Amino acid sequence: MHPTSLLLLRQKEHARSSSALVRWLLIGTALLFLSVFLVVPLVAVFHHAFQKGAGAYLAALQDPEAWSAIRLTVLAALISVPLNLVFGLASAWLIARFRFPGRDLLITLIDLPFSVSPVIAGLIFVLLFGRQGWLGPWLASHDISIIFAVPGIVLATLFVTFPFVAREVLPVMQAQGSDEEEAALTLGASGWRTFFSVTLPKVKWGVLYGVILCNARAMGEFGAVSVVSGHVRGVTTTLPLHAEILYNEYDFVGAFAVASLLTLLGLVTLAVKKYVEWRAQAL
Repeated sequence: MHPTSLLLLRQKEHARSSSALVRWLLIGTALLFLSVFLVVPLVAVFHHAFQKGAGAYLAALQDPEAWSAIRLTVLAALISVPLNLVFGLASAWLIARFRFPGRDLLITLIDLPFSVSPVIAGLIFVLLFGRQGWLGPWLASHDISIIFAVPGIVLATLFVTFPFVAREVLPVMQAQGSDEEEAALTLGASGWRTFFSVTLPKVKWGVLYGVILCNARAMGEFGAVSVVSGHVRGVTTTLPLHAEILYNEYDFVGAFAVASLLTLLGLVTLAVKKYVEWRAQAL
């Protein structure tokens, strides 16, 4: 073999071996990172939850205050998710299909919860609806409680979760275009018929994806809810707040038992999210 060809062959083999070494180093680093920051904390949650046996674990979850926190968490999600679904669909359709004054402002407002700390959002609600807030005296005179009550928790949850559906549906609507909708309207279909028969089926996977993320954030929200709840045990504590209270009282089994429910919620959410992504790509 010619010396030059032999040299080139050796250089290619060296480059190939170096590339394989770099690839395996990157894979090993990624696996180590995931193990330290993801797998180990997950294992630790369930280890501490079952540290005193399954009986203590079930007893912590059967506690009346735990059930109250579960009910309040589910209630906040059941109210906020459907409302954000309606808002997200309406705002995404409006932004994707029309040009109007204030369109950029609407997009900015949708992104506002992503840029504002949840704690600051909770303080805003306190300044608005608290007893010393702008609307506090009027609410007190009409015996209406928002802050340190269930309505405040629902409002805080609504605020932190309302971008998810809109932000997932909007790119899908913009990518799909409006040709089929215009054809349906030309053929005599009503606006509602066009929406339910043409628009919604085209964006259904984006809607499901947004609803999944919205529900996960609603059930796991801590910062804004912590500010407006008042931490009234058995009345205004959601699952994350109940876990914090138990941990601060050194009831580690109870705290991690509640945390395990949120962990399972996160794992189920991730699994459903991947399934929705797979179905969307398959279609």
